[in-house]
Amino acid sequence: MPRTIQERLARQVLLAPALVRRAAAGRATEAAERWILEQSKHVRQSYVREVLDRNGEHPHAEEIWMLRQSDAVRESYVREVLEG
Repeated sequence: MPRTIQERLARQVLLAPALVRRAAAGRATEAAERWILEQSKHVRQSYVREVLDRNGEHPHAEEIWMLRQSDAVRESYVREVLEG
């Protein structure tokens, strides 16, 4: 199944240089979008590989990805996104 334009753009922005990501984070309307854009290269690459590149292969791909992250990454998500 081909990726949507939104998925292709998300992939490009997540893997873009810091200047591009910071600009995108500044314009993001959702806390979760800002959060992922501010994560380390390693975390962003794993999200792209395990969620975006699997193209909807599994309905819970995002949740599975998050649960497999380190305690620090999960805690930052709770703090910055869920607790706001």
